[in-house]
Formats: sequence, C-alpha cells, structure tokens
Amino acid sequence: MSAVTEVALAVVLGGALAVGLLLVMMRMPRWGAMRLADRIAPYLRDAADPLGLTPLAVPTLDVASAWRTWRDRTAAALGGSTVIARRLRQASWQMDATQFRGRQLGWALGGLVIGALVVVVLAVAGRFWVGSVLLPPIAAVAAAAIYDVRLSRAARARVTRAQEELPTILEFLSLCLAAGESVLDALRRVGDVGSGELPGELRRVVLAVGTGAPLPDALTGLARDLDIPALTRSIDHLVAALERGAPLAQVLQAQATDTREDAKRVLIEQAGRKEILMLLPLVFLILPLSVLFAIFPGVFMLRVGFG
Repeated sequence: MSAVTEVALAVVLGGALAVGLLLVMMRMPRWGAMRLADRIAPYLRDAADPLGLTPLAVPTLDVASAWRTWRDRTAAALGGSTVIARRLRQASWQMDATQFRGRQLGWALGGLVIGALVVVVLAVAGRFWVGSVLLPPIAAVAAAAIYDVRLSRAARARVTRAQEELPTILEFLSLCLAAGESVLDALRRVGDVGSGELPGELRRVVLAVGTGAPLPDALTGLARDLDIPALTRSIDHLVAALERGAPLAQVLQAQATDTREDAKRVLIEQAGRKEILMLLPLVFLILPLSVLFAIFPGVFMLRVGFG
C-alpha cells in the first residue's frame, strides 16, 4: 500500500469519525436543547438592556448558527453588487445579494468537498496522479459558476415571459381606462384577472400604493427593478401622462402598438439567427453524406475495375 493510499484511507476514516461524533454531540440533550436561560431571557430583560444585547451565559455549540454567521460574514466581505440584486429581482428570487453570495459560497464548498472525495476515491483505487489535486478547486469554481448561471437563466426566462405579456397587458389597461376606470383601479383589475409575471408585478404595485407609496414612484420602481426597455418606456410615458393630464387610454394603446412592433422585429431577428443555425447540419452533415452517396459507387466501381 503506497503512502498516498494510506493518507486517503486516513482521511476517509477520520472524516467518518468526525461526522459521527458531531452528529452524536448535536443529538445530545445538553447540546441540542434550548437552555433555560435562553427560554426565559425575553421575559427578564430590564430597562438597561431592552434589546437583549448582553449574553446571559456562555453560548453552547450551535453548528447551524455558526455556519450561517460565517457564511453571512464571508458573503458580506465578497460584496453584493447591484447587478446581482437586479438579477435577483428579475428572477423573483426571495433573497438579497448577500444571501445569494452565501448560497453561492455553500455551493462552492459543496463542490470542494465533492472534488476532495473524488481525489480520495482515486487514491484508494490506486489511480492517483499529480493533476488530481486540482480537482477540488476546479469543482468549487464550477459549482459557484453553475449557481450564478442558474440565476442568470431564471432572470432571462422571466424577463422574456414579461416581454411577451406586455402588449396584452397594455391593451387591457387601455380598455379599462377607456371604460372610465382610474389608473389604480385598472391596475388592480389587470392584476386580479391576469395570470403571469406582469400581473403579479402589478399586484405588488397596487399593494405598495395601498400602503402609502405614490403611484408614479411605485411604477418607476417596477420599471427600475425589472429593467425591461419596453416596459420602462411604457411606464415613463404613463407617468408623464399622469403628471401632465394627457389621455391615458390613447397613450397606452400607442405603447401597445409599439411593443407589438418591437416583438415582431425581435421575432424576425430570431428567425434569421435560427435560419443560419439550421444551415449548420445541412452543410456539415446532410450535404457531405449526399456527396458521399453520389461518389462512393463510382469510386468502388473504379477500384474493382469496371469503370
């Protein structure tokens, strides 16, 4: 047995022992149950410490709380950019940028552990080589990148669905306004009747207005969060019409027409790209096979001497 195999076996056995001891300690009543001081602490705080910031005793072992604290601190150190916050809002993920960084860090640690396990398995199987030590960091980076790609794909898919729903929503709003309803009532009706991404966002706008936010500010916040050019343009025209007293029904109808024209243009561009992609199997697969079937019989006849 080589030294690398002995080290791998030691890592496997030591890791199994550590996990087992940790599980036993977490299941023990002394470690797992809430302390009496923690249970009665909210009822015994005096005026000198109303927020309960002073600990009553030495804290016990809490692996989950320690992991969350370390994760949040590391995520805060990495920083939560506005781009991640916008993508989270577009994807409708109920978390902030710091929590996303924390989960991404968790994925990276999971990839690191999986890569380390693969290295250990290779060492036990006798197939270890020097390049295997790069597997854990590569797996960690790949796991973090996969989680980021998941967010990007979810945000892109939701934005695409919202863009497809926008012309219908604008036409519905223009019909409600033409029937004599106010802007807020029209938004409430579309949010209650419709189903999809934009009606859900309109329900949030109505809820924000109901809690005291001005309607133009709520609509501007919606356009800023989703960051859809067509929606931003429509909301800008709608807010301008609200401030200047312009006829809203005609404005929304014109915006719906422009949005449908933009959707047609996007479809034509996508069709052009798909047409080019469809030529790839034709040129590199079907055409060579056709030429091969046309030439092969003649070449075969020439080789056997019947040409």
